[in-house]
Amino acid sequence: MKKTITLMLCALLAAACASKTPAPSASTDSGAGAKKKFVVGYSQSNNAEPYRAQLNLQLQHFLKQYPDIELLPIADAKQSSATQVSQVQNFITQKVDALIVSPTEPAPLTAAVQQACDAKIPVIVLDRTVNTDCYTAFIGGDNVLIGRKAGEEAVRLLPNGGNIVELRGIMSNQPQIDRDKGFREAIAANPKIKIIADREGKWVKEQATPIMQQWLSQNQQIDLVYGHNDPMALGAYLAAQAAGKADKIKFVGIDGLAIPDGGIRAVQLGQLSATFIYPTGAKEAAETVNKILHGQQAEKKQVLGTTQVTKENAAELYKQYDLSGQN
Repeated sequence: MKKTITLMLCALLAAACASKTPAPSASTDSGAGAKKKFVVGYSQSNNAEPYRAQLNLQLQHFLKQYPDIELLPIADAKQSSATQVSQVQNFITQKVDALIVSPTEPAPLTAAVQQACDAKIPVIVLDRTVNTDCYTAFIGGDNVLIGRKAGEEAVRLLPNGGNIVELRGIMSNQPQIDRDKGFREAIAANPKIKIIADREGKWVKEQATPIMQQWLSQNQQIDLVYGHNDPMALGAYLAAQAAGKADKIKFVGIDGLAIPDGGIRAVQLGQLSATFIYPTGAKEAAETVNKILHGQQAEKKQVLGTTQVTKENAAELYKQYDLSGQN
């Protein structure tokens, strides 16, 4: 009899302990029948860039479609690799269920991504690469291809040759390296096209405007400005407009955001001759996180395409990519 009572007590204790154990890699709300909630951390390289601000908004929008996933407040690295490393390590300490990161620079962040991988936290690398394969998925555009297409457009715009100035992103950023590489490969098709100057514009309009002002003050013939993103191309446009020279120069950018001061609208207004949509990858990131957290297979490398924005298709593309009226 004593043996039977002892066995029954052991069984009851085991059942009680099991009921209090949270499900692995997911937080649980108190109360009977409460649903599991997955927690996701995201470290963004620099919220001040319009492209990244739009990426943030889109990611929040698309993750709302998955009610069992909670996105923590987006951590802004403000273009500091040291800050971003600290943010990633903080998310690891919090034991988030998944981590999304848009690296400021690949090398400094590699060890932190490896730490997350070692901690068995799924990592989605968004837009920029890191120097390790220990991540769950990479989602981003083909920057060499986009640079090449921008170069092909420059060749079309300058059939008789001409002088180009190039506004580059942060020199250590892989997208900057790739966009430069692809562009130079394409303009080699016309030996009469020359890049007469290039400078680091750090991806922002405020850096690009004074650089363009300096170039214009040197009285060199400038036929086309190639900006590695639309804000830099538009910063150069503002400088040329102030100098009364905007109508004599072509401006080509990259990003093609569907926002009032973005590249698509700039093409419609005739400020940019062309831009190329660089997808944020927000929708794909949300879908990938959802798959991973629910034990489904996700493609490890997802390379996104691009579309050239022209005056003919700008209105249609703006409507397609505009999320301003959606919650």
